[in-house]
Amino acid sequence: MPITLADIREAQARLAGAIYLSPCPESAALSDLTGSRIFCKLDYLQKTGSFKERGARNALLLQTPQQRSRGVIAASAGNHALALACHGRELGIPVTVVMPRFAPLIKVATCRRYGANVILHGSNFAEAKSHADSLAAAGGLTYIHGFDDLAVIAGQGTIGLELLDQVPDLDAVIAPIGGAGLIAGVSLAVKSLRQQVQVIGVEAESMPSFTLSLAAGCVTPCPAKPTLADGLATTRPGANAFAIARERVVRVVKVSEDAIALSILRLLELEKSVIEGAAAAPLAALLSGQLPELRGKRVALLLCGGNIDPLVLSRVIEIGLATDGRLVRLVSQISDRPGGLAGLAAAIAETGASIQQITHDRAFAGPDVSSVRVVCELETHDRAHIAAVVQALKAKGISTRLG
Repeated sequence: MPITLADIREAQARLAGAIYLSPCPESAALSDLTGSRIFCKLDYLQKTGSFKERGARNALLLQTPQQRSRGVIAASAGNHALALACHGRELGIPVTVVMPRFAPLIKVATCRRYGANVILHGSNFAEAKSHADSLAAAGGLTYIHGFDDLAVIAGQGTIGLELLDQVPDLDAVIAPIGGAGLIAGVSLAVKSLRQQVQVIGVEAESMPSFTLSLAAGCVTPCPAKPTLADGLATTRPGANAFAIARERVVRVVKVSEDAIALSILRLLELEKSVIEGAAAAPLAALLSGQLPELRGKRVALLLCGGNIDPLVLSRVIEIGLATDGRLVRLVSQISDRPGGLAGLAAAIAETGASIQQITHDRAFAGPDVSSVRVVCELETHDRAHIAAVVQALKAKGISTRLG
């Protein structure tokens, strides 16, 4: 085995005092929502907003004096880069991060503020990684892989040790899977100490690289596709991570983009937690109805990152509201004569829905110049309320469809 429980325990001792011992409180609201007893591991409260600090600092501390003086390098579009930059500065180790040109500006700026040498290269992670490998060879820098370095995996495993102390009668842990470094470390720690605890992984439906690898029996790539959970957007799991996790993860489920968006919204509303897509995936797995066997069980959700772009967050909230039936677009055909729009607004008001935005579409409303197409965005209570609004409008002779 590449690493053992002893390596994780040594990492825990190494990280003591430098990594926040994040709480794992029980959530009454999420327990009521899911039917399980939910405990949330709040690792998004780390300094840089994610669990990545554990593995990054552990790997940095294991560098030789010569490696420290030369510096380290990594390719990352986000949390791993932030973690290396932050802890590299604290430890006096020069850090270079190669980020794809599309990397969020806030993460680029924060890495530079931590003192890292940030290089923007390539249109995707693979191109950034290739360039980082070239720079490492040319400059004698040590490459620290974000999810497949054994020291990184051991550092992430410290979450598992903390969980077992914080939730003594734990039945299951649900963790997101991108490159699988997190679930590898956590599953090794948990299953080594408490074999009966289930470790369940969650992937984005659009990029199920771990599921494909399990089916093939070896690391298998999948095509890169966009996802709200950018932390899960990995085309293949790490070889070391896969070897550790494949025998310990009891089940892997896939969640849709709508489910991820809705879970981000639920955590924001119910837990007052601003969570990125990857960290919301464990809750999405429960809300999707794919894990009915966990009803009544004590379940830990790894809320492992909170670095969501504010502009993305605003869009995600709208997607979540639409998925939840609380935001809807209706297209109605009304008279273009005086009183037509007032009649539509009054009919909507009678149903208790609230008009958020309204747009007239005359150019593409059809050949009847006496009518106009109106697109309304409404705030509603739920899907039953939407159906009631549509029925009420039709009862008043207003042709309406969902837009």
